Amino acid sequence: MLKTDREWWRGAVIYQVYPRSFADANADGVGDLQGLLGKLPYIAALGVDAVWISPFFKSPMKDFGYDVSDYCQVDPLFGTLADFDAVLAKAHELGLKVMIDQVLSHTSDQNAWFADSRLSRKGDKADWYVWADAKADGSAPNNWLSVFGGPAWTWDTRRCQYYLHNFLSSQPDLNFHCPDVQNAILEAIRFWLARGVDGFRFDACNFHFHDRKLRNNPPAKSKDTKTVSPDNPYGFQAHVHDKSQPENIDFLKRVRLLLDEYGAMSVGEVGDDDSLKVMAEYTTGGDKLNMAYSFNLLTKDFTAAYIRKQIEDLEKRIGDGWGCWSIGNHDVMRVLSRWGNNSQNPRFSRSMLAMLLCFRGSACLWQGDELGLPEADIPFELLQDPYGIAMWPEFKGRDGCRTPMPWQHDAAAAGFSTGAPWLPVPESHQQLAVSTQEHDPESTLNFYRHFISWRKTQAVLWQGDIQFVDAPEPLLAFSRSLNGERWLCVFNLSESRQSLPCKDKLTQLADAGLSGASIKSGVIEFDHWGALIARVEA
Repeated sequence: MLKTDREWWRGAVIYQVYPRSFADANADGVGDLQGLLGKLPYIAALGVDAVWISPFFKSPMKDFGYDVSDYCQVDPLFGTLADFDAVLAKAHELGLKVMIDQVLSHTSDQNAWFADSRLSRKGDKADWYVWADAKADGSAPNNWLSVFGGPAWTWDTRRCQYYLHNFLSSQPDLNFHCPDVQNAILEAIRFWLARGVDGFRFDACNFHFHDRKLRNNPPAKSKDTKTVSPDNPYGFQAHVHDKSQPENIDFLKRVRLLLDEYGAMSVGEVGDDDSLKVMAEYTTGGDKLNMAYSFNLLTKDFTAAYIRKQIEDLEKRIGDGWGCWSIGNHDVMRVLSRWGNNSQNPRFSRSMLAMLLCFRGSACLWQGDELGLPEADIPFELLQDPYGIAMWPEFKGRDGCRTPMPWQHDAAAAGFSTGAPWLPVPESHQQLAVSTQEHDPESTLNFYRHFISWRKTQAVLWQGDIQFVDAPEPLLAFSRSLNGERWLCVFNLSESRQSLPCKDKLTQLADAGLSGASIKSGVIEFDHWGALIARVEA
């Protein structure tokens, strides 16, 4: 399928900004929209197509903005609506699309909707949240668990009922079975569409609906470690009743109709035991989400066989739908530490970018990965993430990937803020600051810029078919094909030298900027983390 201007998202490269940690303009130690505004030229210079801005809406910040108390207001911590409008206008001036992060499945318990709902079982918003009576013995309505640990139900003394929360107890779940809730959510989306946003990233988009009968979840056949840490009991259940309900399909169709009015796009985050199946369901048919991504490449699993299986399984299921892949974001350990074992070889970060951008689909990049940042080690006493605090010490939470962006190697807090930063900036990050890499033609930052720009000129990489090629571990090999042209992409997922016999006549694409691979007498030789992209001659 050919990409049109209206389908700019097809094959796009999207850069995720976590505003709290990107750039601080008012010296309070927390990033803000004015800080982002000043750094938009940096993002544009990467060559990406769009910027995805994590939540900046009014919030008590119990989950750092993913607990929304007002969908149509900017939290004063981040600035004002005028600041957002300035970001939007500047981004568009620079040729960047703007996507905003919408958390629709739940709100903050400080949201006015919840305040009304908990007052009475008979009020206008009585059924806007998921309320249920206690069992005869006073216990919770069923066995559902919170992603963040413990029961997914909290007792409320005002209504003398339990309310559902799939995440923190301060994040009550909206009842999407209620038509008024759906209408209110759609109006909140329209508010931002009318301001000119180009698209939305929908957080936890398979959590919108729950089983009306509140049936218990059965035990998991095998423990789920894709969406939660291995020590979290949430993974002990098969989550067949508390999320990914069939009613969500019709709601997503309503969302799509609204987005199409404005020519806007959507990407949904899917966290499920079988997330590839849900991704396909949510994107096929051209009448639901434009694309979706999952946690399948955000795990510690790092073998060629595992990665191949994720891509192939989605391709078999997705039909005319479209996938979006990510190997790093605000919820997981940085890829350099998770997959690269903190490798000191800059080739790892470069090969991982090339691999990601050679997959069929679109791609999301996490801020700071373009600098090759490792995971920060945050001591318990400085931890901010409630998930990490609850699961310490086996799971240290998400703060290690959320530390401030290092801009200036010789400045306090690496130039992120002139105040005390909300999370510390590691010394290792300071030395990898933008100022250090900006003018070094061999830096990871400049490789990112070069490769992203080069990929835009190669339609086969964002439009062609994909087919995997059998290769021994730790080599991941696949081809991309378009209009009779075929390319071979091979990545050495190890720090050891590897070789791969190849009968095809290959033309190595030197302008891709990759290193660590050479072709000699029908054999491809790989250095550690080496990668090769080559045209297969007819």
